[in-house]
Amino acid sequence: MAWIYVAIIVISTVASDLLQSWEMKRQGEVTEFGIGGIGRLLRLLLTKAPLIGSMVFLAISFYAFLALLAVADLSFAVPATALSLVAETVLARLLLKENVTPARWGGTVLVATGVALLAL
Repeated sequence: MAWIYVAIIVISTVASDLLQSWEMKRQGEVTEFGIGGIGRLLRLLLTKAPLIGSMVFLAISFYAFLALLAVADLSFAVPATALSLVAETVLARLLLKENVTPARWGGTVLVATGVALLAL
């Protein structure tokens, strides 16, 4: 049952992060932090479907993590859910066309190896 929760966490975390990154790249950098700028930012957050979807997926991930902690130790849960980093790196390269340096690929391989060791 623990690995099912891990899968839910990984899928929902990756979906949340990809939607958030995609929309924020479309929107651009936030440069105004005054009262008016914060108001515009809040309106943006509440009117952009990808950002709303990102928040929904993040909530799913959070509740799945709580459920995982009910059936597994923290020493398993945190490293196992790091698999989302592997999926995010691959999908950032493929879907978002981001440049992933060799050092980041190396880190991704190390994380994947660690998760594989947990599965043993």
